[in-house]
Amino acid sequence: MKASEFFKKITSGYLWGNLFAMAVLVVLISLGVKYGLDVYTHHGEAIQVPNVKYKGFKDAERILEGLGLVVHVSDTGYVKTLPPDCVLEQNPDAGEMVKSGHVIYLTLNALTTPTLTLPDIVDNSSLREAMAKLTALGFKVAMPQFVPGEKDWVYGVLVRGKNVNSGDKISVEDSVVIQVGNGMRDASDSVNYIDPVYPEEDEMDEFDDFEEVRTPAPEKNNTEPEKKQTTENKSTEKSSSESKPSEKKQ
Repeated sequence: MKASEFFKKITSGYLWGNLFAMAVLVVLISLGVKYGLDVYTHHGEAIQVPNVKYKGFKDAERILEGLGLVVHVSDTGYVKTLPPDCVLEQNPDAGEMVKSGHVIYLTLNALTTPTLTLPDIVDNSSLREAMAKLTALGFKVAMPQFVPGEKDWVYGVLVRGKNVNSGDKISVEDSVVIQVGNGMRDASDSVNYIDPVYPEEDEMDEFDDFEEVRTPAPEKNNTEPEKKQTTENKSTEKSSSESKPSEKKQ
């Protein structure tokens, strides 16, 4: 390529027009990114989070959404002295500065009293083990009730004076009373030993526990004389019958 052709291309309007268009595009992109991010991130905007604790959920939602904030229920709790569906906690806390569209997490008071499931502790654990399990699960454990039985062994659980079994649902407001053995035997479980009464010697003489057993005589000895006698009688009768006709002939 000659030098004249090179300078001709450099000084052409087509080349400089493309370069100028590219420069303008870069500037526009830079300005768009800068101001676009400010708009997207609400740069310079600040909203003070209002205090909505102990307000009803509907009122709290109306106040927060009116400021351009988003409401989200994250959890529930239970406070007996507060009405149901009341705001117990909020995050962020009141007074913090946030931007519009920020999510405010609320914890509401439960509509019903929460319940807990009683674990298997009856006749299965000691007093210390049972109290540790119940306390870890959130039960209110009252003073134990001692009953006759093996010391420190759990024999039952009472709630409001009634026996409950493992798996039953118990309100978090109710206290649990553990029935535990006091190490003493119950009177109903005792065994009364009675000394045996033996008869006196005079009374023993009146009763003879042994009877004399006599074996009957063999039948052969009895039948043979009878047979012999029967034979003699038959022969006598025969001789008498023979003698009678002879007498008639005379």
